[in-house]
Order: sequence, then C-alpha cells, then structure tokens
Amino acid sequence: MTDNAISHLFEKNRQWAWQTTEQDPNFFKVLSMQQNPEYLWIGCADSRVPANEIVGLLPGELFVHRNVANMVVHTDHNCLSVLQYAVEVLKVKHIMVVGHYGCGGVKAALDGVRLGLIDNWLRHVVDAKEKFKPELDAISSYDERFARLCEVNVIEQVKNVCQTNIVLDAWEKEQDVTVHGWIYGLEDGRLRDLATSVGVQNDSVQVYQNAIKQLFA
Repeated sequence: MTDNAISHLFEKNRQWAWQTTEQDPNFFKVLSMQQNPEYLWIGCADSRVPANEIVGLLPGELFVHRNVANMVVHTDHNCLSVLQYAVEVLKVKHIMVVGHYGCGGVKAALDGVRLGLIDNWLRHVVDAKEKFKPELDAISSYDERFARLCEVNVIEQVKNVCQTNIVLDAWEKEQDVTVHGWIYGLEDGRLRDLATSVGVQNDSVQVYQNAIKQLFA
C-alpha cells in the first residue's frame, strides 16, 4: 500500500509515462532494449542540479553518477565502478565532472563546519582548500572565495579522474575518451567550462596547471 504522503509521485510518473508515449509511441520499447550513451556525468547529489535536464538529453543518453560535492575519490568503489563500466563497457566518449556554485559540501569545507560522518568525505575538499590557502585568502569577498573553491574542487576531481587506472588504461589503448570540468550556476541555469578538457593527446598535468593558473589570474 502506497503512503498517501508520496502517492502523488506515482500520479506524476503515470502522467510523465503517458505524455512521453504520446510524443513517441516507441520510446520505452527502444529504451528498454539498450543504453548507448556517449557521456558520463559525475555530479553533485544536490537536488537542484538535474543532470539530464541541464544538458537537454533524454533517458539513455547520459550515464550518471552523483555524490556530495561531485567527488572522485580513489577509494570510492562506487564511483570507480561507474567509471569503469562507462569507459570499458559503454565506451563513453566524454566524462564530465560537473560542480555547481553554492554547493553545500564545499561551503561546509570552506567554513570549517562539522556535520558528522560526512566530514570524512568532505576532508578531500578541505585538502583542496588548504592546498590553495594563499590564493583563496587573497580574495576579500566571501562569495567570490566560495565560488573559487567550488571551481577548484571541480578541477581537482578532473585530475583525479585522469589519474585512475581506468582512464589511463583507456588512453594507453588510444581509446577516444575526453575528461572535462564544468560548473553550473544555480542562479542562471548556465554551464561554464573550466578549461580542463583532457584527452589521449593531452598532457593532463599541463592542462591542470593552466586551469588553476587561469582561475587565480
């Protein structure tokens, strides 16, 4: 029996399924047969950042992994499993690490707020903050400093993706896969490229250094 408090979600689902079928009678039949996305989106779990809607892609066109503060941690088997499946099985051509301005996880790291278990996860953002402490401290505006740390976090996670054996092995085989770093604006709905695109022909270290330099120029 469905809880009345959430029964409206089933009604919304029925409406969505009906409208989708009206627009394309074969949509679900084709969708159920396979998924063949060219993109992997690694983003934040924030409910205000819906991956497919932001880039205007349909179900089946975007493979998605989300967690708090769009992290790529080398001990996170969940994220790495998604990455491996996307690269080795689905053969995605693009991996986008997508952060967003106003990220609560990044703000907690910036402010030194303790929230409990999640502090251990956000320690990776704290490490990034400490790594660029002189550059961040030189920014007088809190809002701007917060925005820079959101951007730094994306660039750091792009570097982490590039350092996984999954991506390194793909590049060694000259597989066509490129890693990108983007950030999303909650206030205007726009994506911004952080100039961190790295492919098989690129020097990931140089791209990383240039992106950071540009960020604090």
